[in-house]
Amino acid sequence: MRTLLTWLLCSLAAAIPAAAAELHTPKDIAAGTDFSIAVDGNGHGTFYLIGPATAKKHTVENASEISVPGTDIESAGNYQAILCSDECVSTDFYVHSAEPDRLSLLVHPSRVPVATTNAISAVAIALDRFRNIVFSRTDVNFSVNSSNGNAASHAQPTNRGIAWIRLTSAAKASSAKISASVGETTETRVVEQVASEACNLHIKSYWEANRLVVQTDPVRDCSGNNVPDGTIVSFTKTDASGKTTVDAPIKKGIAKAEMPVVGNARISVASGVVLGNELNVGGAR
Repeated sequence: MRTLLTWLLCSLAAAIPAAAAELHTPKDIAAGTDFSIAVDGNGHGTFYLIGPATAKKHTVENASEISVPGTDIESAGNYQAILCSDECVSTDFYVHSAEPDRLSLLVHPSRVPVATTNAISAVAIALDRFRNIVFSRTDVNFSVNSSNGNAASHAQPTNRGIAWIRLTSAAKASSAKISASVGETTETRVVEQVASEACNLHIKSYWEANRLVVQTDPVRDCSGNNVPDGTIVSFTKTDASGKTTVDAPIKKGIAKAEMPVVGNARISVASGVVLGNELNVGGAR
């Protein structure tokens, strides 16, 4: 009787299919970190790992857990783990970025007029060592060092991986190094702060070989910076022959032009939208 009962129980157990395995992943997985997937049930078959930049496959046998090396999950994002034998089971999990390790820094523009409010924008993106954006809050330290010796710094937290600041350019022409740092990582960009538009333009004239020469005083902006050579200054003459305009570049700080004059003439000067004084002169000598 016991032999028959034992045979019936064994036959019934053989007729019931084995319970499918279940896969369980850790709740917190950082990019590039080794971890294990727990197998609840029959850990036997072919294992697949699919992710943003990953497609892996290998065989497992009687495993209670499946080890996944960090090199398989260096890209942050959504992953799927699949185990297939007679049937397939799967689980989805998310890999977040590792700790911030580097920065991408954009500073615009590379050349800016002096004394201009909020003229410079600096944007930093926090990245981990695998170049995933770090979305968790990270403090980025911005610093500015000018060639004239002025320095300043400001810590700004990231928002969705990005931190940014706006800066007013210095009053004096100089080079400014704008840096952003996280931990031991620092990125630096250079901005040239140059003279703004000419200010207080002033001209004078003199005769040379029966031709009138009109010349500016040294051309500076309102902060006293020399306006760069090559900047165009326009001289306009109105006399009996009509109106004539001569454009002359600044060279070694001044601009000048030769002008023939018929009778009395009025001469004005401008650089961009900035006007200077006017001269009244007589005919050729």
